[in-house]
Amino acid sequence: MKVVCLHDKNEIEPFLRKNVYLHIYGIGDLDDFFWQNTVWYAGEENGEIRTVVTLYTVPPFPTLLALSEDENVLQELLQSIFHILPGRFYAHLSFGVENIFKKQYGLQSHGEHYKMALKDKSLLCNPDCSQVISLDSNDLEEIQRLYKESYPGNWFDPRMLETKQYFGIRVENRLVSVAGIHVYSEQYKVAALGNIVTHPDYRGNGFGKCVTAKLCQSLSQSVDHIGLNVKADNEMAITMYKKLGFEIVGTYWEYMIEAK
Repeated sequence: MKVVCLHDKNEIEPFLRKNVYLHIYGIGDLDDFFWQNTVWYAGEENGEIRTVVTLYTVPPFPTLLALSEDENVLQELLQSIFHILPGRFYAHLSFGVENIFKKQYGLQSHGEHYKMALKDKSLLCNPDCSQVISLDSNDLEEIQRLYKESYPGNWFDPRMLETKQYFGIRVENRLVSVAGIHVYSEQYKVAALGNIVTHPDYRGNGFGKCVTAKLCQSLSQSVDHIGLNVKADNEMAITMYKKLGFEIVGTYWEYMIEAK
């Protein structure tokens, strides 16, 4: 297998489209908004792409997306690029792929995760979204405060507020619930939800369901595919997403990986 560094979006996209929801982050990263922060490697045989991995280079640490239905081909590609991977990075890996890192890297597991896809948009009309408001960069300080108090381990890029795809609920002038995106591309018609949280003092009121429904309603006006990643043991969130029309379509694992 020949390993190559890809620079042509038109070469990458057709391969990723073979499994949209497995690669929804990668498809979104083709957008100019994200593209400059990505590096792409592929394994080719007879001029045909067999597998692709993406390195997203935005601080605080790079993130490696290495997901494939063909574990052996993916492992071969990763072993070929060990020497150019960062000394420390986060990774989304197909099950079993983590084994090839164990001799040269230390792995800290962040658990099994599900990929979910919005399959039934009709259910988005069920929640009462009358309290939900649109959020933008003027709300950044409040949003960051809510994440610090209620979701300290989340990954949030303030640039995402430029997409106008963040929504929230205020109670007594306090922001208590937020839903937003990790990936969004009108050009490539995909979005991945992220940074969804409700303050612990206000959970049980359906706020998370309302802000997520409103977000998906908004996204549906400009994209065709909406997905998300969720930890497999987060039963409360998974139940909520299912009530909004999402289905589990895949499984993968997340790790922090550091050279020994």
